[in-house]
Amino acid sequence: MPRLAAIAVVALLGVAGCGGSDGSEPTGGTGAESSPSTPVQFDQALHDELMAMFRRDQAGRTGGVDNEGDTARTERLKEIIEEYGWPTTDLVGKDGADAAWAIAQHSDLEPEFQGEALELIRAAAEDGQASWGNVAYLEDRVAAGAGKPQTYGTQIGCVRGRAKLATPLTEPERVDELRAEAGLEPLDDYLAELDEICAEESRRR
Repeated sequence: MPRLAAIAVVALLGVAGCGGSDGSEPTGGTGAESSPSTPVQFDQALHDELMAMFRRDQAGRTGGVDNEGDTARTERLKEIIEEYGWPTTDLVGKDGADAAWAIAQHSDLEPEFQGEALELIRAAAEDGQASWGNVAYLEDRVAAGAGKPQTYGTQIGCVRGRAKLATPLTEPERVDELRAEAGLEPLDDYLAELDEICAEESRRR
């Protein structure tokens, strides 16, 4: 799991949160009405806007300055979706698509929108235009936010310096199989990394 994503997990659900689909930052879709016969042109301006939003999101979660806030980013993402459909890799690059996902992941004050975003990103992933890892994290986020069991075990809290699942697993006996299908590492490896982060957070207090 990427280090930045792990930090975001701890920072968010006081500690639970998000995880990207690859390296230290989301890296660089098609609109909802696009099809294989309708090529989508990369939109540099939209990509850059989403990446700037992502950087502010991360700054606010790692002790930096965020004068925008999650609510404003959620509202802007809604506008983007209304105009373009879900921001997919063809439209904004992999990093831009991951940035859009991160904003949706942190839209906890609007769970209905998070659910809608989940369906959009799932459809994009089915078209090869979004990360299945991001689908997994957002699916768990929506479930945990509603107090329901999570499928992939991505939503974690820190309890006495150790990583703990925010809600139980739907299928604990299959969790590693399901995580592998989404391109995620085994749960024990994920928890071991987050244990280190939780211990570090505990020492700072």
